[in-house]
Amino acid sequence: MKPIIIATWKFGENACRAGWEILSRNGLALDAVEVAANVTELDTEVQSVGYGGLPNAICQTELDAAIMDGRTHSAGSVGAVKTVRCPISVARRVMETLPHVMLVGENAERFALENGFPIEDTLTESAKKSWEKWNEEKGKSEVAHFGSNPIHGTLPVFLTSDNHDTIGICALDSRGDLAVACTTSGMAWKTPGRIGDSPIIGSGLYLDNDIGAAAGTGHGDEMMKTCVSYRAVMNMERGMTPEEACVESLRYLLKKRPTDTHGHYGAALVAVNKEGVTGGAATQSGFLTPDNLWHYAVTNEAGTMLYEGPYVTPTEVFRGL
Repeated sequence: MKPIIIATWKFGENACRAGWEILSRNGLALDAVEVAANVTELDTEVQSVGYGGLPNAICQTELDAAIMDGRTHSAGSVGAVKTVRCPISVARRVMETLPHVMLVGENAERFALENGFPIEDTLTESAKKSWEKWNEEKGKSEVAHFGSNPIHGTLPVFLTSDNHDTIGICALDSRGDLAVACTTSGMAWKTPGRIGDSPIIGSGLYLDNDIGAAAGTGHGDEMMKTCVSYRAVMNMERGMTPEEACVESLRYLLKKRPTDTHGHYGAALVAVNKEGVTGGAATQSGFLTPDNLWHYAVTNEAGTMLYEGPYVTPTEVFRGL
């Protein structure tokens, strides 16, 4: 089996390269997705994942993450964590040491401390300054996922085209085993305690070691309502390619939530099947503005490649320019 790793967004390139270092040495897919996620979690230039993520409405950084291991079909998850910079690693520790799947808030932090994770500040000075500017300009927008939007107008100018959200990562190793990870700081300026799709099994991520894996990014409150990652994996079980599976799952989301204004902030998926075929798709809404393209990264023995699109509406699919 030829290993491969796929991740959401352009910043997924660095994550994929790190994960590939594991896979290329016949390492486990589980190790690869954790290491890949750590790269983005510790990258303060990515303001929507891990350390440096944009904070909630009261200027607290709350991090969510989840991980799944195809070999055992097990999962671990943490939510609303403020004191750990790499929550994906805490999620893995939950998966491997507890009979539970998910821990949240202060008790997740207590578990992390008891398991050797240091207490660290997760709010950078840059993220704090962004919050201060938002706090001065309240009312312009309450959501900071994407750069601009034809429905709601332009979001605060201090957000750049790189300030997207969650990183979702899927990997297949040389043994034919799958793993998937998802980690985020969630919506900027969110209500304290809000948890999105990223740490929710079946929504932000899902896998079946006999079929494939999928991970999502976008407006988590909408994506949870249709379990998009689970649906994508089940679509692959029905015989769809990973790209077809992602497209259908997003069409289903748009069908079920056609008039919900929040849904216009977009949703996207990446997937890999048991044969190592990868694919991805994104809604048209929330993407395809001049500086806000949907990109995902793939790394295999040929190197790291960046792909754009396809984009999905309720009735059609089209490629980027």
